[in-house]
Amino acid sequence: MLKRAAWPAVATALMTLLGTTSVGAADAWRKVGDDARSGVSGIAFEDRTADGTGVHALVVHDNAPTGQQRLSRVTHGEGSDSTSPITWDGPEPSDLEAIEAIPRMPSEYLALASRGIVYRLKVVGSTATVVDYAPLPAIGEGDDFEGFALVSQNGNLAALWADRGAGADRPATLYAAPLSFAPWGQPQFGSVTRRVYRAAYPNDTATRHISDISVTDSGRIIVSSAAGAGDDGPFDSAVSEAGRVTVSATGRVRVSLAASPTVLGTFPQYKIEGVECLAGSGDALLATDDENLGGYVRTMPFCGA
Repeated sequence: MLKRAAWPAVATALMTLLGTTSVGAADAWRKVGDDARSGVSGIAFEDRTADGTGVHALVVHDNAPTGQQRLSRVTHGEGSDSTSPITWDGPEPSDLEAIEAIPRMPSEYLALASRGIVYRLKVVGSTATVVDYAPLPAIGEGDDFEGFALVSQNGNLAALWADRGAGADRPATLYAAPLSFAPWGQPQFGSVTRRVYRAAYPNDTATRHISDISVTDSGRIIVSSAAGAGDDGPFDSAVSEAGRVTVSATGRVRVSLAASPTVLGTFPQYKIEGVECLAGSGDALLATDDENLGGYVRTMPFCGA
């Protein structure tokens, strides 16, 4: 962990170039995982702590072997953060990369695996039960999904998801579609639109242009981007405003991406794979999957109107 301390001067120089503030200080992060099996690959707000000063969040882990942890609960607040396991009850997924609460459906979530399978979950206490699952529509050749978000506007629901992309030769593809549920619980997607997205930072050959997605109440699309050089790093990442999404009264989904994404903050030495705008505040809860170095969380004021 000592190698993280060598980066502040580099981060300050980068911030001068990008016009943002350095937020990579190690003491701002709280550790929630100790190794490659407990890093955070996606995060969803669950509720506030009893005293209102912290949050409970569900996090997914990108494990593949049978029996390894898929889902945990993180409590993030004023004191030390804590993590507790959630039992997965149902068909076991491989490589979960994102999770999102379903609006207007308390205790229900959608979790996304990298190959495009969406699992609908009911979480009660320390157990997550699979209600149903379905593939994403319009999966492209080579798609490797990491980002997923749900949007509720004008009484309608929509989903956004993204192939992460890979370096200069493969930008991310951001998909969007209306979302509904069959009477038996299966997710159902409407007509799909696509947009190409390139991260402004980081910009090396290993950049994942979109590693997660969140959407503010006003429709701002907030994305994380990440890069890494193997299981021991070094890592780099950023959070940016990518554009806006609207869902009309008739259910039409419109996505407008910015010609030049606004970099809200960069995070040298961390690989952010989870970003979640917290209900009732302008804060984003960020989470990392730093492979052999474990996982970390922190909040940043990225989700205001």
